[in-house]
Amino acid sequence: MPISIKRLLLPAISRRMLSRERLLEQRASAERSRRARGERHEVHYFHQVDDPYSALLAAALPRLVARYDIDLLPHVVGPPADNAAPERGRLIAYSRKDAQLLARRWGLDFHDRGVQPPRAAVDLATGQLVAAIQVRRFVDVAGTVSARLWSGTADMVIGAALPSVDAGAVAPQRAAADALRQRLGHYLGATLFYGGEWYWGIDRLYHLELRLQDLGAQRPGVHDLLFPPGADLRDPHPIADPPPIDFFFSLRSPYSAIVAPRVFELGRLTGAPVRLRFVLPMVMRGLPVPPEKRAYIIRDAAREAFARGIPFGCLNDPVGRPTERGLALVPHAERAGKGPDYVMSFMRGVWAEGIDAGSDRGLRKIVERAGLSWREARQALHDEAWREVAERNRQQMFELGLWGVPSFRVRDTAAWGQDRLWAVEKALLSAGDGA
Repeated sequence: MPISIKRLLLPAISRRMLSRERLLEQRASAERSRRARGERHEVHYFHQVDDPYSALLAAALPRLVARYDIDLLPHVVGPPADNAAPERGRLIAYSRKDAQLLARRWGLDFHDRGVQPPRAAVDLATGQLVAAIQVRRFVDVAGTVSARLWSGTADMVIGAALPSVDAGAVAPQRAAADALRQRLGHYLGATLFYGGEWYWGIDRLYHLELRLQDLGAQRPGVHDLLFPPGADLRDPHPIADPPPIDFFFSLRSPYSAIVAPRVFELGRLTGAPVRLRFVLPMVMRGLPVPPEKRAYIIRDAAREAFARGIPFGCLNDPVGRPTERGLALVPHAERAGKGPDYVMSFMRGVWAEGIDAGSDRGLRKIVERAGLSWREARQALHDEAWREVAERNRQQMFELGLWGVPSFRVRDTAAWGQDRLWAVEKALLSAGDGA
């Protein structure tokens, strides 16, 4: 499809595809099909043994199945393919630190020793978990196996009643699980699949819980959530001499789009300046993104935006020229004291209003409602200095141990993900308290 036609049609298509109404229709259809087949609520769980996020979710599984009338079907899978895990080394290292952060927040058993578990320990744990699946004890033992693996005591035998598994039987089981995960449309471990919808890690478990509660699948007395999303700061909390918030973002990142209004509001309520650290999108840096990853991210962003009350879903993908034009104007907007206003206008325009930022008409609307002169902006479009700034920002992000966007830094706290704004807020408030 020619790019101009695609940009013309995409807003209408995406508005329907990502609407809350369509999601609810799909859920209702899945429920009707389940009832027609006479099946119970079946939740598939895909566990990657050497993945920290899988360790956290495994620890939560006993509580999940105790809260809901579900059948949990576990699968042991391998790591994502290379095209789904760019900067794999940085991703692995950061995952351990992030899992430690989550474990402390929620009182889970995970310890980052600064290295991945040794191959022999991973193989042993894999065999134990495959055996546990065979005798339907996975939910009972997966948390303990994972905790011992990450604490360095994986050589301890787990559950004497577990049968031994021939090493040759593990590979076919994992290959079958990998194939099922791909067929259902995902690429990561620590993922749950229910009724046509995916949920990654403990951060998205609340979406599944709310869905099950809507279906009446909760057990008596269950009214809360295991890991509810953190509430944003609502009232002014001025901080004397607040540290800045470094906001690493991409104009093509849906997660950057839905967190931008929240981080700017956090800055406004605390008085913390937000420093715009824009980078080029991965795909524009030659890093491929597989279709299943793109599909999950955009649908997940829509769910998260709805939960936060952020407009999202009528999009016009700014990949290529629209992003380049958009980034060229960020320094110009900052010089005019309108940096956040411009970024907000751009993000809302391409992710919620279907504006084509590659056209003069579309970009002009974005520029002028941010309080900027279109005449001056047109001149600024010829300034290529933004490319060096974007590269410096990328290098700085990598030096912080971060690998993707959106990411943040406040003093010694560096975090990745729109669902880590609570960590940014905590770092800010601690700075205000003199901690």
